[in-house]
Amino acid sequence: MTGRQGPALSRRSLIGAGLGISAAGLTAAGTGQALAAGPAGARPSSSPARGHAFLAAAMDAYPDHGRTRLTQSYTDQAGLFSTAFTYDNALAILAHLAARTPAGLTRAKTLGDALLYAQDHDPTHEDGRLRQAYNTGPYTFYDGSLQPDGFVRADGTANVGTQFGFTGTAVGDMAWAGIALSALARRTGARRFLTGAVRIGEWIERTGRTDEPLGGYKFGVDGANQKLPFTSTEHNTDLVCLFGRLALLTGDRVWRERQSRSEAFVQRMWEPSGGFFYTGTNDGVTVNKSPIPEDTQTWTHLALDSRRHSRSLDWAVAELAVLDHSGRTNSTVPAGQSYEGVTFSSASLLADEGAPIAVGQPKPDRNGVWFEGTAHLALALRDRGARGDEARARRLLDSIEQAQDRLGGTQTVGGRALPERAGVVSASSPLDTGFGFGYYPYRHTGATAWYLMAAARFNPLRV
Repeated sequence: MTGRQGPALSRRSLIGAGLGISAAGLTAAGTGQALAAGPAGARPSSSPARGHAFLAAAMDAYPDHGRTRLTQSYTDQAGLFSTAFTYDNALAILAHLAARTPAGLTRAKTLGDALLYAQDHDPTHEDGRLRQAYNTGPYTFYDGSLQPDGFVRADGTANVGTQFGFTGTAVGDMAWAGIALSALARRTGARRFLTGAVRIGEWIERTGRTDEPLGGYKFGVDGANQKLPFTSTEHNTDLVCLFGRLALLTGDRVWRERQSRSEAFVQRMWEPSGGFFYTGTNDGVTVNKSPIPEDTQTWTHLALDSRRHSRSLDWAVAELAVLDHSGRTNSTVPAGQSYEGVTFSSASLLADEGAPIAVGQPKPDRNGVWFEGTAHLALALRDRGARGDEARARRLLDSIEQAQDRLGGTQTVGGRALPERAGVVSASSPLDTGFGFGYYPYRHTGATAWYLMAAARFNPLRV
């Protein structure tokens, strides 16, 4: 599985690309063992409590820029400034709901209302779309230009992430936002959240539906509003949940037909001889055989709950397992520490360790642990509950919790110190996904949110 035939773009494809961060700078930021001092007051003690403390700090990093806000996705050291990815914020909503506390519900509703604001105040479109990312606070860009606004710009429009080109709209991002809004609708009974989720579903139907031989829903549009040719297993898996939720919440049977359409595409990506799902198709006709990503193995289980297809979890455990430690080539893990989990894809295990992941980026560690994927694998194993699954999931969660304790110390959000040992880094060491981008040891809203859902046994993809 050495080819790179997968889609050139993904909902994560611009993470860390071309930001000019040196390998030495990343090592210093990503592996420092000194921990930032937490804020005054009581310090959260349990690992989940510290994860929630990170989400709160990333959400509250710009207090002078309005109450309508999103959560910054990565710590400042990642070089993405105040970028708030739509996908990460959808996960943050779901993690706050998983806490089942009044404070968590308040934060989830605030973020949900911010997504609704973005729908209603897009600077160009009035069709209910959300962009790949937004700015949630001010910064000075690399070229010296000032980005002065919070999430809401001075003219009242949502502050789209134009500096990095995060202006397109992917079906997967939209689906996750719809899943989060539908979860809020179910929890609160508030009609506005369901209305927002329905608008998302209708945009996907209008924009993504395809009659190509493999069917399903296509990738979305780029920043120029041009449709992208790919069809993703991951995206269609997300739609199985979103469309199923909308069918239940609205009572409209049209969503069942759409759910069946997306599920049929996912089923076509199944490889019975190997027990795994392929990534999708570039042209709607030919299935991409490589790379094979981790999330299409775990999310399919969480969404489909199919005993026949649950072998995909065993494939991920066997074929994508990694153990990272300081003796590994290009590892940034401090001496005396090791982390186990899974990597991003089959191609990650074959990455060229002699070449940078991207221009200005460090060289990859083939055994770098992708903690976001490790978390949803742990959740999927707990959900399946076969013999040995809980013990294996607990080992993975222990590794994530150790990473939260030890990796990413001294990192900041909005220039502010984080609570001690709060937030899970994206990866234990720089890793190449095989899809044209990498993950790095920066504390991350998405990885932390998935850890919190796994710890709480909260399945966000079950209808």
